[in-house]
Amino acid sequence: MTPRAADRARYDKATAHLDAPVAIVDLGAFDANADDLVRRAAGKPIRVASKSVRCRALLERVLARDGFAGIMSFTLDESLWLARAGFDDVLLAYPSADRSGYAELAGDPKLAGAVTVMVDDLAQLELIDRSRGGGNEEIRVCLELDTALHLLGGRVRIGARRSPIREPAHMAEIARSVARRPGFRLVGLMAYEGHIAGVGDSVDGSPLRSRAVRLMQRAARVELAARRAAVVRAVRAVEPDLEFVNGGGTGSVQHTAEEDAVTEIAAGSGLYVPRLFDNYTSFSGRPAALFAQPVVRRPGVGVVTVLGGGYPASGAAGPDRLPVPHLPEGLRYDPKEGAGEVQTPLIGHAADDLLIGDKVWFRHAKAGELCERFDILHLVEGERVTGTAPTYRGEGRTFL
Repeated sequence: MTPRAADRARYDKATAHLDAPVAIVDLGAFDANADDLVRRAAGKPIRVASKSVRCRALLERVLARDGFAGIMSFTLDESLWLARAGFDDVLLAYPSADRSGYAELAGDPKLAGAVTVMVDDLAQLELIDRSRGGGNEEIRVCLELDTALHLLGGRVRIGARRSPIREPAHMAEIARSVARRPGFRLVGLMAYEGHIAGVGDSVDGSPLRSRAVRLMQRAARVELAARRAAVVRAVRAVEPDLEFVNGGGTGSVQHTAEEDAVTEIAAGSGLYVPRLFDNYTSFSGRPAALFAQPVVRRPGVGVVTVLGGGYPASGAAGPDRLPVPHLPEGLRYDPKEGAGEVQTPLIGHAADDLLIGDKVWFRHAKAGELCERFDILHLVEGERVTGTAPTYRGEGRTFL
């Protein structure tokens, strides 16, 4: 029996009493992935990206482990909700225009002490001040650096379009503006290198592309390390007591951890290990989050149809954004139909061994987005479901 076949047998046995659709987290794999992230971080704390987990119980589980500290959130509403629930170090990773959220933050000393907001434009500070509604609490601020690699004199850009702040002098100017402005305190810097951390460098069937990605990432790491160090020096000249410099992501943990300027690493997807992380040479993990759909039809030889399954991930549309049939091995989409909203035909030799009511296990393309489709995660240990945990959606919260 192959390791994947053994996993299928465990998951089928553990969930035999549950009707599909059903979502699980394999706690053995989850914990092993957490250990691997800590190993790769080489002593630097890991701030957990909540958008990749979207389950409070699992956030609490990983933060109870050595090597993890703090949350990186994705909306201000989520940040306040987590802080009210007792999480005392929440870094909002994206600028917000949530005026009512800023009013609540500025009016509550507990929330203001727990939540740090993201800024990359002085207009965002203006919006926060206009939103205070009489609240006078000091707002903790983190500045974000653009990490994109520029080539050919800037004519070619590789990397996400995030912050407009790129150079040390510009960052120092923004830092001085925050430091001079009453009601704000500069506490951190963030620089997320998505073109390194979020792009696989070993794509099946594409050796030339994979080599090009590796060459690009090597050049990007060298360029960013030098520029990030210069930016941090410039900002510390303005604010010597800067609390943290955050960098990295699941795909770049060990590389980012080598930079002296970085004090903590961000990671989250590496806990679940969705399918997009199959294409990396720098690390491997165990798939921990899966969902099952039931077989509801057998249209012919070599074909079964499962209920639903059309759960595409965000990003540029393409086949790599679709969930992948994982268990049993040997199933694939019908190229004429793909993953459907209500039903999904699957073809392959494994189809003929499936009966009506059997489960087909899928892996989502990305991590936390799976939790927007399910209100409960069933927690599997060995061959048993040992507990359940509500997702954000299961707690009645849909932040985006």
